[in-house]
Formats: sequence, C-alpha cells, structure tokens
Amino acid sequence: MNDDSVDLLPLLDELRVMAQAGLFFADDPYDRERYERILELVGEYYGMTLDVPPEEIHDRLAQDLGYVTPNVGVKAAIFDDEGRMLLMQRPEGSEYVAGTWDIPGGAVEPLEPPAETAIRETREETGLAVETIEVVDAYMMEPNRLNPHGHVLLLYLCEMAGGTLGLSHEGDALDYWEIEDVPAWTLDFRGPALDARDRWSEQQRDGREGDD
Repeated sequence: MNDDSVDLLPLLDELRVMAQAGLFFADDPYDRERYERILELVGEYYGMTLDVPPEEIHDRLAQDLGYVTPNVGVKAAIFDDEGRMLLMQRPEGSEYVAGTWDIPGGAVEPLEPPAETAIRETREETGLAVETIEVVDAYMMEPNRLNPHGHVLLLYLCEMAGGTLGLSHEGDALDYWEIEDVPAWTLDFRGPALDARDRWSEQQRDGREGDD
C-alpha cells in the first residue's frame, strides 16, 4: 500500500460491524440475506487488502458471534517504593512497535473476571504475584489493527504479594520507570499511568495517616 492509496480497513471494519449487528437483530429473511452478502463482500476485500485467503477470512468472521463490541483488556499498575511504575519493553517481531514500553497486562479471556486477568497476565509477563487493590479507571482506547472495534482498558492498581521478577518471551526488558521519563509508550498509556500513580500516592498517604 503506497502513500497515495486509500486504507480500506476502517471502512471494512465498519461494514462488518453493521452486518453482524444486523444479523444479530434481523428477523426478516431478506434482511438476513442482505447482511450475509455484505459479510461476503467484506471477507473478499479483507482478503485482498490483507493478502489472506477469503475462505480463512470467512471462518474468522463466522467465529465472532453476537453483537460486536469493543475488546476488553486489563493492565496492572505496579509501583516500587519510590513511585516508579513497572513496565515491559516490547520485543522485535511482536504485534506492537519494538522497543516501546508497555504496562503489564492483556486481553480478558472468555468467562474470566477482569481482576483475575490482571493477576494472570502479571504472573505470565513479569513472574510476580500481585493482588488487585482497586480499579483506577476504564479507558476507551482508539481502534487499531488488533482491536478494530475499539478497546476498553481496565487499569487495576496492584500490590506485590510474592514471586520473583523475571522476563518472559513477551518482552525484551522489565524496569521501573518514572512516568515522565518513558521514551515511547506501546499505546497511549501515559495518561492512565499518571492516573494510577495519583491513586497509588493517595494510598500511600492514607496508609501513613492510618499509622499515626
């Protein structure tokens, strides 16, 4: 795709959402036939745009059942005693930009409580056992190639409960960072990271006042 070409993926994604939502709600057989045809066309043009066989695209679309909604991901905000945040550097060959820094976390698995996602993903990516303290906030992230329908991020403030810090195959490095010094974020996580640090600071103040 050269600089003068049109990126068809946003259009195809929107047509796919409309067609699948229509199939979910439609009772009229003619309406269902029209929505099915839209999905067929979307599959064909997905295949041409992404260089994937149309049959494979059709199978992938068929697996996405029900009303299409944004994906849900969870991140675990973990701080050291100095208020620095634990981040993982993404490696070459990952679906993200290599060398960028990411908050530990990942996608919520089917039927998995989001708090358990934070605990599981942290263990897998960092070797640490954590406990979730509270949800900092929920954030609507911009659509991208991995999450074409948008991405809802739940950010949990966590505290360490054991384990040993160790790098997984999903990262090139693990390090604690002052948020203002992070050179490049994997996604637009700077704002959520600052919110998490503010909540962590409140927790620290409340703890000190409780000891007085």
